Amino acid sequence: MSLYAGNKLRHVRETLGLTLRDVESASSEIAARHANQEFFIPFSRLAEIETKGLVPSIYRIYSLAAIYHCDFRTIFYWYDINLNGLPEDGNILPIPRTHPFASVPHPDSLTLPVAMDPAFDVRRTMDLARMIQRWGVIPLQFIEGFRRGSHSYAFLGTEDFTMYPLLSPGSFLQVDMRKTEILKEGWRSEHERPIYFVETRDEFICSWCNVSDTGHLVIQPHPLSPAKPRVFRHPQEAEVIGQVVGVAMRLGEWTPYSQHSTSEVPARLN
Repeated sequence: MSLYAGNKLRHVRETLGLTLRDVESASSEIAARHANQEFFIPFSRLAEIETKGLVPSIYRIYSLAAIYHCDFRTIFYWYDINLNGLPEDGNILPIPRTHPFASVPHPDSLTLPVAMDPAFDVRRTMDLARMIQRWGVIPLQFIEGFRRGSHSYAFLGTEDFTMYPLLSPGSFLQVDMRKTEILKEGWRSEHERPIYFVETRDEFICSWCNVSDTGHLVIQPHPLSPAKPRVFRHPQEAEVIGQVVGVAMRLGEWTPYSQHSTSEVPARLN
């Protein structure tokens, strides 16, 4: 990979019409400007970088990016380092202490939904992936993972108070589609109890769940929610899509439930 990167760097230099001495001279000025000789690239060292697979230091990558007018992330990519993978790799080791989130590089493009299904209704809970008709690349790329992998994303309807006040209506949910087994125990508080994303014949539901002795799926709202428990035949009438593993929601913005419909009726056992 280092030989490949060296060839790419040489190709860029030659395309720009620069010689090894030109790069050496320019890097010398950069080193002087920053008062740091680490930025300096002797022409002999640049030749080794281009032809022998020598990996440049971060200082010299900076100089090359500046001289070639090339995004430093592109050079990293040539060396098989994809900086867009930092957010995912950063989840490998949980950080025990609260800290500012500032380790993600400034992205240059963003993959976002550019066309939504006309049936999209913010009042109802739904699977976002099914509502997105077309994706488009917009400056500031970061959430391309929205549309791939084992996770799906959902929108909690603005009139869905099933898990309120634990989950506020209008929240965005990350759903792990690998976790479809309904756990019956193992949590110490309501904040640790698994929340599931369920699809019925008529709607999507985000809620705690139980499985009755008869095999029925019981939708269990939060005790402080005005929503009523419901029972579905499983999997004929309701299917568990996955477990909610991430939530993004606004705080301090809510509407009294009395302004919404309260006609929700529990399903009967059949």
